[in-house]
Amino acid sequence: MMMTPRFQPGQIELINDAVAMAEELVSNHYKLSAAQWLRRQYDVKTAADLLTEEIIAGPFAQVIRYEGRRSNTDLNSDTFDFYKICLQDHAILEALERSPSLRLFPFTLYIITHELIHIVRFSKFLQSFVASDDEKHAEEIRVHEKTHEILEHVRIPDMAAVFQFYAHWRSDFDSLQPTR
Repeated sequence: MMMTPRFQPGQIELINDAVAMAEELVSNHYKLSAAQWLRRQYDVKTAADLLTEEIIAGPFAQVIRYEGRRSNTDLNSDTFDFYKICLQDHAILEALERSPSLRLFPFTLYIITHELIHIVRFSKFLQSFVASDDEKHAEEIRVHEKTHEILEHVRIPDMAAVFQFYAHWRSDFDSLQPTR
């Protein structure tokens, strides 16, 4: 197995802060109570905790859906969707190196917010996890727009650079809007 760059302990602290903030922002946006939010079965992992097949080339993160089952039960009715947000350390670190205006905290805040929105949309049946390539592309555009909507009023240093980095997704969103 080839070793890929991994987040360092100080970077993991920033990512933990980004996860906590993203959870709060997404929860507030979708008006989810603490009980509703905790019922969502997901986890956020970095390369140190990913299986080999969960490390991919390209995206900064991926959501993988697993089937969870409560312990001490054999009934299929106790199964549930468990989502794993797999942060791709190597891709994020490479983007930070290529784009000096990007900073780790706002960049991962955007990425994690984006992935949590996907999970909420899957959980609320607003989008099917299994979709055609065209449907996946349209969903990506919608989720980028929603991510921008949630984060645009949050005052975080260097967030403007992140919005600029993802600006092409917003122009794609504009092309989906009905003409008047």
